[in-house]
Amino acid sequence: MSFKVAIIGRPNVGKSTLFNRLAGRRLALVDDTPGVTRDRRSHAAKLYDLDFEVIDTAGFEDAPAETLPGRMRAQTEIAIAEADLIFFVVDAKSGLLPDDRAFAEIVRRAGKPVVLVANKAEARGAQAGMLEAWELGLGEPVPISAEHGQGLPDLRDAVIAALGEDRVFAGEQDEAPAESDVLIGEDIADPDAEPAYDETKPMRIAVVGRPNAGKSTLINALIGEERLLTGPEAGITRDSISVDWQWRGRRIRLFDTAGMRRRAKVQEKLEKLSVADALRAIRFAEVVIIVLDATIPFEKQDLQIADLIAREGRAPVIAFNKWDLIDTPQETLAALREATTRLLPQLRGIQAVTVSAETGRGLDKLMDAVVKTHQVWNRRISTGRLNRWIEGVLTHHPPPAVAGRRLKVKYVTQVKTRPPGFVVSCSRPESMPESYVRYLVNGLRETFDMPGVPIRVALRASENPFAGRAKKRN
Repeated sequence: MSFKVAIIGRPNVGKSTLFNRLAGRRLALVDDTPGVTRDRRSHAAKLYDLDFEVIDTAGFEDAPAETLPGRMRAQTEIAIAEADLIFFVVDAKSGLLPDDRAFAEIVRRAGKPVVLVANKAEARGAQAGMLEAWELGLGEPVPISAEHGQGLPDLRDAVIAALGEDRVFAGEQDEAPAESDVLIGEDIADPDAEPAYDETKPMRIAVVGRPNAGKSTLINALIGEERLLTGPEAGITRDSISVDWQWRGRRIRLFDTAGMRRRAKVQEKLEKLSVADALRAIRFAEVVIIVLDATIPFEKQDLQIADLIAREGRAPVIAFNKWDLIDTPQETLAALREATTRLLPQLRGIQAVTVSAETGRGLDKLMDAVVKTHQVWNRRISTGRLNRWIEGVLTHHPPPAVAGRRLKVKYVTQVKTRPPGFVVSCSRPESMPESYVRYLVNGLRETFDMPGVPIRVALRASENPFAGRAKKRN
């Protein structure tokens, strides 16, 4: 991108709405409640013919540095330092407030080019508030409506005037078509091919768990900077924030998500939006790190999150966080391994690593487990190997007879990866017992070394080439 724009202002003036408008997608949570946005979020933006990076920030609040609003303000100040241009947003409907004047002075001291944006200009009485915005001394206010998309041509002209045409259009070039989002299942063109795993391909990782399990702290420890807002308060993260990172030369996008409580406890509209955003991050991720508090692991909600990830077909890895607080590590580790095997039978062999986001312990082992699980999730097995395996299975443990008739299994082939998906051709698939399907799944795991990832098995009846033909009479 040719330049960066940070959207700054006090709470509830419409910063996230403007961010979504420029990004072209509903990425940031929007609600009438002040202070919804807490972490800073960046995304590629487009304003007619202008391409740039836009940064959404938390509302500026005057508060001590150690408090949550104070830490939010520190994140906003980092965004100001990174930006080439600042959109200072005021609410034209309500007019200027003392905080607007105080924060305008902070922005002025930053020495960056500023565009004064008078949002909600479509409201009745907004003209007076827009004229009042002249008092800030930040130049002519640009009236817009981020909600309805009004005034954006004037905003484009203001950006060019602030930065100059040479800077605004400096980075233009023909870009290659963007790669599509991660597929839920990838078709296999050649059933006999077993391609090697590509260790250079970018990877998407979502970090999920209950509130206050240490998800944001873990991501900060991985990337080595205070990128995400953290603290002792539960439920700090609301949006699913993406962070680009490189690990051993490989490009990785990390998604921090809001803590997911039990559905019965989620009453407020804002928390419902946060959980929905977290679920969306899981669906678009490849690997999902389930962060469990090692001091209180395997609550009911932890198991439900793991089951959700398995049903969505993502590749899960468990991180037992806060390991620095465990007094008896050997006994606790043995108990956790036993509980993992007993409580998550649908993810038999799942990779589980003990970490401490606070001290940085175990992070390399965690990433090694992520890569190993991602390899299994992408694994392809040739049809020849599968059918040699199924011959041995049928010899030692054939399907049971149902209603006095033996079920026949003819062949097995893999039709998808991400997660691995197999089709079993058999007679009367509707009569095949679930217990035998589970037996086949466990056999696939053990024989072809596919621990800890969801495996899909579909039963199909083979086509009868003579079906529908009338019997010929002599």
